[in-house]
Amino acid sequence: MHNKPRIYVAGHRGLVGSAIVRALGAADKAEIVTRSHDELELTDQAQVREFFRSEGIDQVYLAAARVGGIHANLTYPAEFIYDNLMVQANVVHEAWRAGVRKLLFLGSSCIYPRLAAQPIREEYLMNGMLEPTNEPYAMAKIAGIKLCESYNRQYGTDYRSVMPTNLYGPGDNYHPENSHVIPALLRRFHEAKASAAPEVVIWGSGKPMREFLYVDDMAAASVHVMALAPEAYAAATDPMHSHINVGTGQDVTIAELARLVGETVGYRGEIVFDASKPDGTPRKLLDVSKLAALGWRASTPLAEGLGRAYRAYLAHLCAGGDPDARCEMHNRTDGASGPEWRISHRTAHA
Repeated sequence: MHNKPRIYVAGHRGLVGSAIVRALGAADKAEIVTRSHDELELTDQAQVREFFRSEGIDQVYLAAARVGGIHANLTYPAEFIYDNLMVQANVVHEAWRAGVRKLLFLGSSCIYPRLAAQPIREEYLMNGMLEPTNEPYAMAKIAGIKLCESYNRQYGTDYRSVMPTNLYGPGDNYHPENSHVIPALLRRFHEAKASAAPEVVIWGSGKPMREFLYVDDMAAASVHVMALAPEAYAAATDPMHSHINVGTGQDVTIAELARLVGETVGYRGEIVFDASKPDGTPRKLLDVSKLAALGWRASTPLAEGLGRAYRAYLAHLCAGGDPDARCEMHNRTDGASGPEWRISHRTAHA
């Protein structure tokens, strides 16, 4: 008989899942259970059923998902909808079969209509057309919300959903084609600085506005929502719109974001915007008033979060993310935790 609740974090190696593991570990009030993809294939119902049957799980954070940028979503739409539907259906259903009463499903702000009024309230779900470039992924995430709501109504479970804005931080994906905007900019400005490039060209006008949340804040919000009394969660939500937005409630232009990233990296060249390239949605800002009323607000300013994210990127390079990087570890002088990496790059030879 275990004294601490056994909490399964699905997707513990991803951006959000790893942050939730850090948050739960720091609190030291639970026994954290994780499984790698090789140890547990979440699209396989039989494997998921056996896992829940044998592990005695009390709570679940469902952060596992197939994710990617526009290119990946356009190239592999079938995988994006199939894999995410299967993972969600298997975990939710088998958690219920095993008697797991509490589960938190982590979705995405892409569930909302492409032209939703700003800031985006939870009740705007399904009142307009989705963004075509990631519609299969968005539909799967909407299905995840409805899975939780349906099991709550029929079986009396306590399965909750949170919808984060754009996330960034340690554990991010820095792939040149499949990464999101902040890790992509960190990589581009770092490489431009290393090569002494005179300019960095950014697609679009720089005018669109976006909201960004540091991933450890997202983890703290997830733990906060999971810990809410059932009456408090029910009072703040609607049975048919039971999800809660998570964000900062503040947005920034892409131009200002690029300037901040350049300053963070120490890039001294020019930032150029190519207005011939598409801008995408003009603005995407979540209304976070429900979460604020429930006692939680983001605490990491964007400039501070970018500094932490850049240090995480340098650590990623020094851990093998860049075979040409020469890394030296120094004691920190800014009061932050962890080592400070100073990187130079080997000169390529013909």
